Amino acid sequence: MKNKFLFILLFISLAVFAKDKPNVIVVLADDVGLGDVSHYRRLHSDNIIVETPNIDKLANAGVVFTQAHAPAALCAPSRYGMMTGNSCYRSPSPHGVWGSYELSPIKDKDLTLGRLMQSVGYQTAFFGKWHLGGDYKRLSDPSKIYRAPRTNHERDVDITKIIDGPQQKGFDYSFTMPAGIQDMPYAVYENGEMVPIKDDSEVTFITQLMMDKLDVKLDKEEGLGDSNWDPHIMGPMLVHKAVDYIKAQSNKKKPFFMYYCSQAVHLPHTPSDSLDGIKIKGTTPSAHLDMVKELDVQMGMMIKELKAQGVYDNTIFVFTSDNGGLQRRETIKSGHKSSSIYRGGKNTRFEGGHRVPFIVSWPKEIKHHQTNAPILALDVMATLAAVTKGEINAGQAMDSYNLLPILKEKKNAKSHAFLMVQSGTGKELIIIEEGWKLILKSNKEGTLREPMALYDLNTNPEEKEDLNYIDSPEHKSKIDALLKKYNQTRDSKIKTSNMASK
Repeated sequence: MKNKFLFILLFISLAVFAKDKPNVIVVLADDVGLGDVSHYRRLHSDNIIVETPNIDKLANAGVVFTQAHAPAALCAPSRYGMMTGNSCYRSPSPHGVWGSYELSPIKDKDLTLGRLMQSVGYQTAFFGKWHLGGDYKRLSDPSKIYRAPRTNHERDVDITKIIDGPQQKGFDYSFTMPAGIQDMPYAVYENGEMVPIKDDSEVTFITQLMMDKLDVKLDKEEGLGDSNWDPHIMGPMLVHKAVDYIKAQSNKKKPFFMYYCSQAVHLPHTPSDSLDGIKIKGTTPSAHLDMVKELDVQMGMMIKELKAQGVYDNTIFVFTSDNGGLQRRETIKSGHKSSSIYRGGKNTRFEGGHRVPFIVSWPKEIKHHQTNAPILALDVMATLAAVTKGEINAGQAMDSYNLLPILKEKKNAKSHAFLMVQSGTGKELIIIEEGWKLILKSNKEGTLREPMALYDLNTNPEEKEDLNYIDSPEHKSKIDALLKKYNQTRDSKIKTSNMASK
């Protein structure tokens, strides 16, 4: 009888604990720079071209990080880092897996955000752009997996089903576009099955000629997809599915974890006419900025549903981006600065390429404040493990740092001792320590590491070239020390998440 009573007590306590766990939404925006969020832009200027009121509300209620960095200045390698808590160089494809039909860099042994949250009792869901490779059957021989890099006219693929995708990586539910709106397959999937966009949808070959009729310029190659493919409707379709999920899961016994990877604001810039009763298309100086507005409305729709379900206060909402912002001619002409004061943008080695917005809202537990603690977007993994009491075993999430003490403003809370990120197609490597930024010229393998620039971000956050100290004799010891630290850290494969700032 005593054992039965203890069992009941344990069951009740576990149920109460599960119910009290926060829901979690992690948003990874696509190509959004610091200056694209009006809250961040206001830190440097009053000239706001496009307001982002919903993201700003998260910022005004939560914690705003001003020195947050994406793992890389390009999408695909950053997504590996976000999903695993590992720096890009630990991936089998350090510079990213770009084709949907390529082998995923995430293995069965790897901890992912989804697997972590499943292990602590969460219902997990993935929404949006995957961009981490996948398995599809070969049309000519269904016993084989089609495997090829991203090339023109890939036709021998059965795109009706994803054999290896989000659900094999830790997500109970998925509604995904394998390459967002930018590349093949031009289709949407629910739980791995291709979902017809309209009743008369069929698999066809999507050409630029077909897209011309929709005023769409394909960003990448022509390829297989849904005959009704239209990127203008993908944002609304995605966010409505996410809102439905929030509504369905909010008051169940299991808390939910949603990883939402938006289609915005990547090319092609195809804003919806309106969303949630708000006019979008043509309301800003450029189609690019229309997409920024659409993204903000998407965030507002999710926040509205959380509040309607009474779970907003105990929901952790993380907003960040996969890399820096875009440098588009019409946008620049309007006076908008996607990178704010920082040099460069997406795909560059400069701060504008990899410094990103990073906001955490959790009204029940954390108060609004701003911090200049240097962090990486891949710190989401260790932070969620700390919040949920999840375990990160040896060899997993090697570079993810627990930000919970910073979020809760604990005395002497620390962050990374140094940051290691990478650029884009230029293959440059970067190490930042106490504001000193060393950029290394590299090669595809990462074995060539030759110093090419040194900036003191403390006094030169804009990375002005006349203050590049790479040829300064008095800074040689700083260059040597940072180069040595980068080499020793990467070559030893040592864990960095336990290396705290002083």
